[in-house]
Order: sequence, then C-alpha cells, then structure tokens
Amino acid sequence: MNRTVPRLAASLGAGLVFGLGLSLSGMLDPARVQGFLDVTGAWDPTLIFVLGSAVSVALAGFTLARRLPRPALAARFDLPTHRRIDGRLLGGAALFGIGWGLSGLCPGPAVAALSTGALPVAVFVLAMLVGMAAFERLPQPRSEAAPAARPPAPIRPEGPVASG
Repeated sequence: MNRTVPRLAASLGAGLVFGLGLSLSGMLDPARVQGFLDVTGAWDPTLIFVLGSAVSVALAGFTLARRLPRPALAARFDLPTHRRIDGRLLGGAALFGIGWGLSGLCPGPAVAALSTGALPVAVFVLAMLVGMAAFERLPQPRSEAAPAARPPAPIRPEGPVASG
C-alpha cells in the first residue's frame, strides 16, 4: 500500500497544529522568547508553560509508542541511535542557543512566523536554509559518513526489536 499521501497528510496536520499552538501561545513573537531568556530584566515565564506542554505531549507519545508494534504510517520507529555527548553535539547546541537568544527564533516558530510577513523572520529562515545546505556539504565524521554494511535493526523506543 502506498503510504505517501497519508504520511504527507499526517505531516501537514501535525505542522498545522504545531503552528497554531505556537501562534496561540505567542511564541511567534521573538520579543516574548527574548523576554523569557532575560532573567535579570522583565522576565516573561510564558515559555515555561509552552515547553511543559510540549514535554507532556512528547511523554504521552513515547509512552504510546512503547506499546505499539510499529508506527501507523511507517515500517519502523525512526529514533536516534547515538547516545554519545560529544563536541559536535555541544557545539551545535551552543550555536542553536546563541542564535535563539539573539534572534528570539528557532526553526519551528520561524517557519510558522513566515506567515507574519516580517522581514527579519524571512532573513532568519533564509540564513537557516543556507546553513542547512552548507552542513550537507561539509565533510562528516568517519563514523557517520561510512555506509553501513547492513541496514540497522528496527528501533523501538526501548531498544532494538528482536527479529523472529
């Protein structure tokens, strides 16, 4: 069965719900995010509630996923397999945090905020896309760049699934 259309519809639906939630919570406004990060000035705690809601939804989703044999629209769960904290992870997190703090935008809200027509948002998204394209062209560490000898085993939230 071709699952392309249902997967695209599910992705579109999830993106619309995500964008609507960001809009209703005021997270499309960079000043609100910067107000949260300004703990010594006019601190705005709104983002704590948005983050708490997101973590709650993710927790419910992962709890449900542990009980499912496989996702509804895919052959297997596609979860991260690397658990190592290394320089690349820390550098990427620092770069993300610096960009978030300076601009008040991160990728999801920035894409949703394109609907506002604000020029700074468009510049941010353009810079983000250029950065993504540059990353794709940079040499990857040997462990990630080397092709696998065989496809990885399907991953479930609690670990590899035994084949049988």
